Amino acid sequence: MHGQVTGPVYAIYYPILAAFGAPANLLTIGILSRGSCGLSRCITRYLVGMAVTDLLVIITGVMLNRISVIYFPVVFLSITPVCSLKIALIYAARDSSVWLTVAFTFDRFVAICCQQLKAKHCTKRVAAMVIGTVCALCFLKNIPWYFVYEPLYIINDIPWYCNIKLSFYFEIAWTVFDWIDRILNPCAPFFLMLLFNALTVQHILTTTRARRRLWALSSGNNQIDPKIENRRKSIVLLFTTSGSFILLWMTYFVNFLYVRITNDFKISGFNDPKFRDLESGNMLQLLSCCTNTCIYAVTHTKFREEFMKMLKSPVNVIIKIVKR
Repeated sequence: MHGQVTGPVYAIYYPILAAFGAPANLLTIGILSRGSCGLSRCITRYLVGMAVTDLLVIITGVMLNRISVIYFPVVFLSITPVCSLKIALIYAARDSSVWLTVAFTFDRFVAICCQQLKAKHCTKRVAAMVIGTVCALCFLKNIPWYFVYEPLYIINDIPWYCNIKLSFYFEIAWTVFDWIDRILNPCAPFFLMLLFNALTVQHILTTTRARRRLWALSSGNNQIDPKIENRRKSIVLLFTTSGSFILLWMTYFVNFLYVRITNDFKISGFNDPKFRDLESGNMLQLLSCCTNTCIYAVTHTKFREEFMKMLKSPVNVIIKIVKR
């Protein structure tokens, strides 16, 4: 996520991503924090937490890393200690975003499939504890990245840029850390989300058939079961959120597996197909931090209404001022 990128596609793509992603996540945080979207407080806290970490990924991974490297290659951010800190923060924000998505998927799995645990687990207090714990662990886990790099150049006693130390490739401790890092992201989140979604689908199909038969016998075929309708809305939100994550991370995940299986780490240059595949995976992965706002707007009527109100409010204020 921290290599140098060049080319007109990247130079255009990342500013557009930042220009859309940052305001979109800020609007999402503002709308959901009001609590007027008809969602439970537990779900709201997870969605707000995901929006905050997505915003941090946009700031660190796109603005401070990609855009700064493309347009401002020699700035304060390129000094080695700052560069090392920036990379550690990028990994921490990315991991927090990914694992909060996993936590949200697990929370919905418990709410739908484990009724005995639902009352204890699916509460705003537990959600706040999970969000805080996940973010704290992700930031602690990525502290070693600060010590992975050394200066690429030293000019006038000032260390510039970040170059991976040779010891990172040969020392057992760094090898273990690298494998743990790769297992925790993207391998474990990818498989956990697929597992929870598969179990949730299986449970829904089984219970929905039985409930529809009972509802039809007691209320008639023309009436809508409110519990099934609420469950349907919750499932649409869950599957679109986790599904978009899986799709957008798929290229990154496949590239990771290919490199690890073949041990083919060498990239000859920016025109190397491996570099294009790697950078395409990074681009889609960063795009996943901007999609949730679109998903909420498409799948949730009340969110869409609140979104329109928020967009109209500055215009209404300006109109009132002009009239006065």
